[in-house]
Amino acid sequence: MSVSKEIKYFLINSVLSYVIYFLLNLYTKTIHVHLENAEMVLKHAENGGRVIIGVWHQRFFGGFFVPPMFDLTPCIMVSQSRDGDFISRIVQKIGWKPVRGSSSRGGKQALRAMIEGLRKDPIGVHIVDGPNGPPRVIKPGLLALARDADALIVLGLVSYEKAWKANSWDRFMVPKPFSQILVRFGSTFLVPEKMNDDEFESLRKKVEDTLIREQQEAHHFWDK
Repeated sequence: MSVSKEIKYFLINSVLSYVIYFLLNLYTKTIHVHLENAEMVLKHAENGGRVIIGVWHQRFFGGFFVPPMFDLTPCIMVSQSRDGDFISRIVQKIGWKPVRGSSSRGGKQALRAMIEGLRKDPIGVHIVDGPNGPPRVIKPGLLALARDADALIVLGLVSYEKAWKANSWDRFMVPKPFSQILVRFGSTFLVPEKMNDDEFESLRKKVEDTLIREQQEAHHFWDK
């Protein structure tokens, strides 16, 4: 791409990111958030621990509501694609610290950057089945990150009272204006420093099964 096109691309993305952030800010003010078990996460961080919140890609929109709840700048891995450039600008304005990389591109560098980020701000978020799925299958990166950063895995559960579903690989969900969402922090897991391949896979599957079950349980919040 020529220099002039690069500059044009940068300017367009910069302006669009501000516009979308402004609209998102207005939109999120219409949403009522129910927050559960946040004190567990904060207490662990305040005591010097590190936390990785694992959440499904489908439910990540709920993450836009998290930074204002904590006096922290949580880090999150964002794809190195052109879409990632755009997303990175938006999440940074919201209060996240974007770390560029994914399981398929720049993963090792992003893993190291996430570990460094957790040394400065002790809470990070990992989209466990992103960026391209398959849906609801936890990739090994979550456990590898928690092990290498000496961080506690906390399951992030997001449920929407009313939501739109995109026609995407995971049916990405966006809550409707003037509705309610639940952000709940669920079970926790520690990853031992030393595990063989079978032990690692067994723990990965246990975390996956627990996240599936607890996400289903979170849906019943609206039955009250």
